[in-house]
Amino acid sequence: MASNGRRKSQDGQGPLDVARAAAGALAQLTGRHPETVLGLRREDDGWRVTLELVELSRIPNSTDVLGTYVVSIDDDGELVGYERVGRHQRGETGGGEA
Repeated sequence: MASNGRRKSQDGQGPLDVARAAAGALAQLTGRHPETVLGLRREDDGWRVTLELVELSRIPNSTDVLGTYVVSIDDDGELVGYERVGRHQRGETGGGEA
């Protein structure tokens, strides 16, 4: 077993592959590229990936509005669904709604 995040699951997809697929799908859907992978979890029917992206750029960038999205990927690596679960300003430590 590799400790670098490249270990494959039974479906042949490693966590890094899934995170890249989720980020790519979210970028295509929103037209914005995710900045950060906040979470990745294997579920019974696929993967749940939580990503963060800039929804509104501002000056200074500490006031950018960030969106948190959950992307569901099935065992074949295909997008099942996505939803925005939160918004906040980059400078906020609590991550509440903007």
